[in-house]
Amino acid sequence: MIDHKDALLLTQIAKGLPICSHPYAVIGERIGLSESEVIKRITHLQKMGMIKRLGIIVKHATLGYRANAMIVWRIPEADIDFVAQEMLKLSFVTLCYQRPMRPEWPYNLYCMIHGKNKTKVNAQLAQLIEDCNLREVEKQILFSSRCFKQRGAVYTTT
Repeated sequence: MIDHKDALLLTQIAKGLPICSHPYAVIGERIGLSESEVIKRITHLQKMGMIKRLGIIVKHATLGYRANAMIVWRIPEADIDFVAQEMLKLSFVTLCYQRPMRPEWPYNLYCMIHGKNKTKVNAQLAQLIEDCNLREVEKQILFSSRCFKQRGAVYTTT
């Protein structure tokens, strides 16, 4: 179980780390902890499994990645784990997750490829199809047309 300070810490981390030389000191100052206590608590929360990883959100469009494709696949349930693990071996697959099929949307595995142009993304998709033996698998390729919001998940403690 987490205490009140851990909850405050998680809320602060979810907002993003301050861009400075000692971000944990700044967060600690906000919630009444020292920098070393923040680091200890984060380590403890990781060991408990409350924090899986810390990452960054890259504004890919700002970096020139404008051809972003979500590919949705209709994979037999028995093959989902294997296919997903094969996709994740490819460095250009930036996201991969499973969702349940619906009668109106029969796709259950989703992966994302970010690229600077459609030609490159389509070439990477062709490699993915070949490497993962997905030539006969039903799919849809959904290229992004506009980005509305980009950030990590935000969880509240209330």
